[in-house]
Amino acid sequence: MSEAQEEALRAEARAWLEATFPAWRESVGNPARYNSEQRRAWHRVQAQGGWGAPSWPVEYGGKGFGPVEYAVWAEEKARIGANIPFNVTGFGMAGPTIIAHATELQKKRYLPPLLGGDEIWCQLFSEPGAGSDLANVTTRAQRDGDSWIVTGQKVWSSSAHEADFGILLARYDFDKPKHEGLIYFIVDMRAPGIEVRPLRQISGESEFNEVFMTDVRIPDENRIGEPGDGWRVAMTTLMFERMSIGSATGGYTFPFERLVALARAHGRPGALDRQALAGVYTRYKILDLLNARVLSKLRKGEIPTAEGSILKIALADLISASAALGVRLLGGEGLLLKDGSPTRAFLEAPAFHIGGGTDEVQKNVVAE
Repeated sequence: MSEAQEEALRAEARAWLEATFPAWRESVGNPARYNSEQRRAWHRVQAQGGWGAPSWPVEYGGKGFGPVEYAVWAEEKARIGANIPFNVTGFGMAGPTIIAHATELQKKRYLPPLLGGDEIWCQLFSEPGAGSDLANVTTRAQRDGDSWIVTGQKVWSSSAHEADFGILLARYDFDKPKHEGLIYFIVDMRAPGIEVRPLRQISGESEFNEVFMTDVRIPDENRIGEPGDGWRVAMTTLMFERMSIGSATGGYTFPFERLVALARAHGRPGALDRQALAGVYTRYKILDLLNARVLSKLRKGEIPTAEGSILKIALADLISASAALGVRLLGGEGLLLKDGSPTRAFLEAPAFHIGGGTDEVQKNVVAE
């Protein structure tokens, strides 16, 4: 992509966003924090404009964007504040995995309603005894004619309480080495035998869930890849997960401009605040450079590996640092949990050091 093409795309994206987002935001009352239906509504506006999943191939409703084009789009969304996360598992993990590994029939069934914002997805990977050591999953899948009977427990499943479908990693052969006996499914979250129990968080919300499966019947047509391909398919999912989390700066962090405003309104004048703000600003710039490194590798046709893990570590560090500074600047007011406040971001920050692979696991990936 030439520099002229990049600037033309940037101008197109900026014009569409500036003509669309402020009016939409005003129509929903300029909320400090968007609820799930508002997030869905904004996604549908983007989908109707052709921007719902621009990195998807054109034949599946996308624009066929490569990494450079997508980065331009993401930057413009972040600039105007329009990068509102919606169905993160669906677009960041399930969709790319389906495009990479699923059959054409599966793609035609699942991608259009995902793109249209009609079906929510969750990830059913982690178990009480298989989090960082994901290949240790014990959820059992047993063949029964043209179906599989699945029994087991999953935990820390984001949005499972509102999901229509899940991507599931299970074990079909307990005699093979643990990485070889795995199988990967699409599962209907309303199937008989599935029980979802929300887990209450320190923020008062329940975004994570336990999922119990008892003799859940999954049609063989919902299998992605062959039996034994589960680990390979799951690695694709995890690669996209780490990259989507790591590159989502504006969607999860407390905006730097608001930190500066808080420092002016509540802070102590002098070097302490300036030094703390400089530390957060430096983290933002580091994340930008790490994103550029990933894009450079993708431009050459190479697949990022450790880079996705580095991005995720850097984002978690930025989220914690920016939220902690915001709470400190507020002083006593920081004890109040209000929508749009750094206090909420502060309470949610530890999840980014754990979900999608802990910091320690990511560092092992980088080292290896």
